[in-house]
Amino acid sequence: MASFYVENFGCRATQADGAALERDLEARGLARAARPREAGVVVLNSCTVTAAADRDLRAAIRRIHRENPGCRILVTGCYAQRAPQELAGLEGVSWVVGNSHKHRVAEIATGNFVPLAQIGGHASTFVGDIFAHTQLMAAPVFGAGADHTRPNLKVQDGCDNRCSFCIIPSVRGQSRSLPLEECLRQVRALVDAGYREVVISGINLGRWGRDLAPESRFEELVRAILQETELEKLRLSSVEPMDWSDELIALMAASPRVARHAHVPLQTGSDRLLRAMHRKYRPRHYAERVRKIRAAMPAAAIGADVMVGFPGESDAEFEESRRFIASLPFTYLHVFTYSSRPGTPSAAMPRQVPVEVARERNRVLRELAAEKNLEFRQSFVGKTLEAITLSVSDGEWTEALTDNYLKLRLRGRHAANRWVRADIEAATEDGLAGAIG
Repeated sequence: MASFYVENFGCRATQADGAALERDLEARGLARAARPREAGVVVLNSCTVTAAADRDLRAAIRRIHRENPGCRILVTGCYAQRAPQELAGLEGVSWVVGNSHKHRVAEIATGNFVPLAQIGGHASTFVGDIFAHTQLMAAPVFGAGADHTRPNLKVQDGCDNRCSFCIIPSVRGQSRSLPLEECLRQVRALVDAGYREVVISGINLGRWGRDLAPESRFEELVRAILQETELEKLRLSSVEPMDWSDELIALMAASPRVARHAHVPLQTGSDRLLRAMHRKYRPRHYAERVRKIRAAMPAAAIGADVMVGFPGESDAEFEESRRFIASLPFTYLHVFTYSSRPGTPSAAMPRQVPVEVARERNRVLRELAAEKNLEFRQSFVGKTLEAITLSVSDGEWTEALTDNYLKLRLRGRHAANRWVRADIEAATEDGLAGAIG
């Protein structure tokens, strides 16, 4: 029997696509291999959000071809959609399948779908108009190890925003939603399988339902999951600032079954740079949303994506952004250095920031984030938090994650996938330590 291995690169949406690919390949009669070197077909599900992501994918192709020269490599995902010619010319690559045809990967890998074109090298290529693409691959991601207790379910894909730095709309296409009943069916199946927390995600999650008929709102999905399933804990992944409505905030605050965790992408606290990025809010709008979240949920984790080194970012504008971030009740930050993406408006902008300057700004914000996170963690010492057990790391401690997104080491060995009440005894280097009360 032919065997396969799927390796994913990038975001939660890519991980979800990879889970669906594994399901489809098994349905076509292929057996799952434990490692790439043991597989007849290796599927590389790519990311292209940064130049570093592109480099990682090319390095993986070289490594796999060197270790398993007899396997056939299929490259799919965002990099495949953006630059199929580039990938088709790489040694070892047999197929290049864009996101436009990702739903046909299993057919292609088993010889049941004819290529659209031969555009270079020896690879067959399957890449079409992504904006004509209406498929949404959906399969829960169970991860491995500790993450096995918290499946991720993608309910939305694509994006209708046009941020000047972002390549994602060009490689993922228009926003599209998993229908409500299918969302509920998937959540119920996870509950029936014994899972107690589910993370729902998407490329632009807060836009869920806008493309459905009749049109729906993200709040309706959250409410339906709470009312029509037995899920113990629902966690939301990233939701854009303009989609944190008063209704959504109130809904979260009113239900103990929604994790106290809000991720609100920022990018920058500079008004001019937000305009240059084509973001749809200003700093004052963003601050108002975050402060409403904090007022409604005083113990919530509040995080943000922040970019440094966007073209034209001056020292004064970086300082404006730093002060803005310092003024808000963030508990963690994901800090990124700007990466120019071919085909985006920002790639042609003047005054590109030197790499060494951007790296220093990245360091400054990471230190600020560490200070905020430590202060947040220390505020819970002596208190009790709800947490889900993940895995036993050694004989003395069990890894867990609190409702408000803090790593927790629990004294003693405890079964995974249990919600517990933990007495917090200390703040550790990167989390908390405590015991079940």
